[in-house]
Amino acid sequence: MTGLSFGGLSGILVLVAYAAAMLLIGYFAGRGQPSGEHKTARGYYLGGSGLGFVALFFTLYATQYSGNSIVGYAPEAYRSGFLWWQSVPFMIAVIAGYLLFAPRLYAIAKRESFVTPTDWVRYRFRSTPVSLLVAALMLWGLANYLLEQLIAMGHGISGLTGNTVPYQVGVIAFVVVMLVYSWAGGMRAVALTDVMQGIALLVGVAVLLIGALYLSGGGLGELTRHLADTDPVKAGVPSGEDSVNWLSMIIMIGIGAAVYPHAIQRIYAARSERTLKRSLAIMAWMPLVTTGVVFVVGIVGIKLFPGLSEDDSEQLVGLIANEVAGINLFFYVLMILLFGGVVAAIVSTADSALLSLSSVVSRDLYGRHIAPQASERKQVLVGKVVGVVAVAILLLVAWNPPSTLFNIFVLKFELIVQIAPAFILGLYWRRLSAGPVFWGMLAGALLAGAWTVFDVDKLHGIPAGLLGLALNVVICVVGSLLTTPTARTPDTQPHPAQPARS
Repeated sequence: MTGLSFGGLSGILVLVAYAAAMLLIGYFAGRGQPSGEHKTARGYYLGGSGLGFVALFFTLYATQYSGNSIVGYAPEAYRSGFLWWQSVPFMIAVIAGYLLFAPRLYAIAKRESFVTPTDWVRYRFRSTPVSLLVAALMLWGLANYLLEQLIAMGHGISGLTGNTVPYQVGVIAFVVVMLVYSWAGGMRAVALTDVMQGIALLVGVAVLLIGALYLSGGGLGELTRHLADTDPVKAGVPSGEDSVNWLSMIIMIGIGAAVYPHAIQRIYAARSERTLKRSLAIMAWMPLVTTGVVFVVGIVGIKLFPGLSEDDSEQLVGLIANEVAGINLFFYVLMILLFGGVVAAIVSTADSALLSLSSVVSRDLYGRHIAPQASERKQVLVGKVVGVVAVAILLLVAWNPPSTLFNIFVLKFELIVQIAPAFILGLYWRRLSAGPVFWGMLAGALLAGAWTVFDVDKLHGIPAGLLGLALNVVICVVGSLLTTPTARTPDTQPHPAQPARS
């Protein structure tokens, strides 16, 4: 994000205010928990499974709409034109993906006291190889996701402060803030900061759109005519390959984002099934008021800043915010406050990924395989320390981002989507067996990873991750039909007499 006219001291003060608010929320979230609860795995990673409607909705919202939703999606709309409208239906598809399995999974998770996403896999398939492979794919996706947020965080901070605070310094400062409040309050602190940051994100993109439309001097109709006259390819009917890619991305992201590890843990953290369903019902409308708005901002940018290169277009949100801030004092003040909120929202997505990464390491690797006798308190401590180390390593990568934000965003789906059959098919199909699930995930991940690493062209617009998923499902289905079921059959009926397992 480029330097803004409202940068400098005012931007720094706003960021300091947001940082202070996050630290206070983390402090009081930690103090507000029953004695010792935040030192248990369930208390620290799931907030005691007691998130109410408001907290659950906003933490789901902050999880789905990351820094990439603002900093990365508008430039993609600028480069692709109306083809990028696909960002709206694929975010709607994520909610459809949740509804495929979330209520059913919640019933089992509540009864069995699941903490990490891998707890379901272990319960369902009773297979160490399957559990370890799922954990490895989750850690890859979470590290990639966290890297994406660190890069977006740096762009946002340097842009808001007019480069007064350099990219690297800004990232380090807010990473420290994030680590402190998440360490102090765990999931409860993360969820409460998500409420603040989610509101800031919603209001921020609305103000950005209003200012951008004012600057462009017209509505969507005028923008479409301008685009048709100056760059008809971006306003035209997509090619057959682009249409296939559009549909493929909707399917892959709809499924992949729904099985994010930190999204699954929010399912576990809901206070009740009714709370979960109410939150998802409201989430179904959020693509229109978030990705839809950001899409329009990107289209406005084509008129306001024609001819930007790919690298320069990555700065589009900062360029538009700069112009909006210059309209009058009203927009000047709002852009300072609300763009600081966008930076805070980026932090909120990073803390969710970090918390989930910490839980997988502490519970599924350390607690299960390295030190099975370790107390929950020690497991949580190990998870916190590993989280700090992981962030330090990712910061080194973030200094020189390897690709555009959008390409980083897509890359994580190639592998994380491969865990979907274990969750969705595993919940509904009793015959699904551990062996085929393992080999299906492995084959799908290897195909998708090799296709991406060796930069092979897409097959008629179909992304590598979806090809891998197709191979994965075929192996799961055919293999399970040819073998005798050995895994636990899914059962969502409550059994009050059965003791819960941690």
